Amino acid sequence: MSAEKPKTPIYLDYAATTPVDADVAKAMAACLTRDGNFANPASRSHFFGWQAEAAVEKARGQLANLLNADPRSLVWTSGATESNNLALKGLAFAYQHKGKHIITSSIEHKAVLDPCGYLQNNGFDVTYLAPQKDGCITLEQVKAALREDTIIVALMQVNNETGAINPIASIAQLCRSHDVLLHVDAAQSVGKIPVDVAALGVHTLALSAHKFYGPKGMGALYVQRTPEVQLSAQIHGGGHQRGMRSGTLATHQIVGLGAAAAKAQQQLKQDQAHTKSLRQAFMQGLSALEGIRRNGDEDNSLDAIVNISFEGVEGETLLTALRDLAVSTGSACTSASVEPSYVLSALGITPALAHASLRFSFGRYTTLAEVAYAAEKIVATVTTLRAQR
Repeated sequence: MSAEKPKTPIYLDYAATTPVDADVAKAMAACLTRDGNFANPASRSHFFGWQAEAAVEKARGQLANLLNADPRSLVWTSGATESNNLALKGLAFAYQHKGKHIITSSIEHKAVLDPCGYLQNNGFDVTYLAPQKDGCITLEQVKAALREDTIIVALMQVNNETGAINPIASIAQLCRSHDVLLHVDAAQSVGKIPVDVAALGVHTLALSAHKFYGPKGMGALYVQRTPEVQLSAQIHGGGHQRGMRSGTLATHQIVGLGAAAAKAQQQLKQDQAHTKSLRQAFMQGLSALEGIRRNGDEDNSLDAIVNISFEGVEGETLLTALRDLAVSTGSACTSASVEPSYVLSALGITPALAHASLRFSFGRYTTLAEVAYAAEKIVATVTTLRAQR
């Protein structure tokens, strides 16, 4: 029985970005115009500034509640890319007197890999761990890579291409026992699975609002306060945010992040159950298609991300044929590259199969009808393309 065709095109690229929630957009709009909360939060000499500062602090509390963090531990940034840069460079230069060795993995987002490359060019030594076939980095790998001069371990919580989830809590415990700082890129996990910075035991953690129905251009960095973690500032000018990140705070953006965090906390279980049902329906719809491979561990990955290789077809050709489905060949930040995904290549997937891989990602507004139609369309399209070879 054919799936009823929903309105197309269908958006299945939530790992790249999410639409702003309507309530979030409304809260942001109230901070933009003259009759709204438009003032500079740093203007502490008048009512308008106080009002803006109160809105910023409310948002700080909303994000702190989502993360189970001390509100004072949060630094506002322009997004996870800046947060990762601030954490990695800031920690490296602040603690270089203790050592210059950093451990990360070869499948991190470019927002971690590129700062690590920068640090390598500036006298630091970086070890890149290779993932297991399931796309994860193990505790044993990190333990084996530790040295006396190791100062930072930097790992993502959820991989942006496969959805694989790393054992952050156990790695954090290992790092603490060796007096090593752990930085976590949580861009794909915050707002999608429970992220409790106190329970995890991380030292710093990066996030982006646009990954959980907040605005683009807005993020935060969690920086542990007890005991206090030191950061060398990367943006100077005015000494805002305890000197860690200068610049006038964008009230509307921060309010948007806060509202998105509050809604994510409220709907977390509901959203998780929804994406799990979507993933199950999608995979069931593809079950009749032979020659497909799901990349990443199905039992230890985010339900919202499914990465699949299709034997016997070329990825770009398949992507073109599926033009009424908005999906991707990997990270949006590397979509201009003609090379196969470096993440999939690191998992031991051949270049041909890596080129024939697509990432499907679901979210709060995805419907069962949409994933059923998408699966049916993929089965028909792949079957046709294979027959034409």
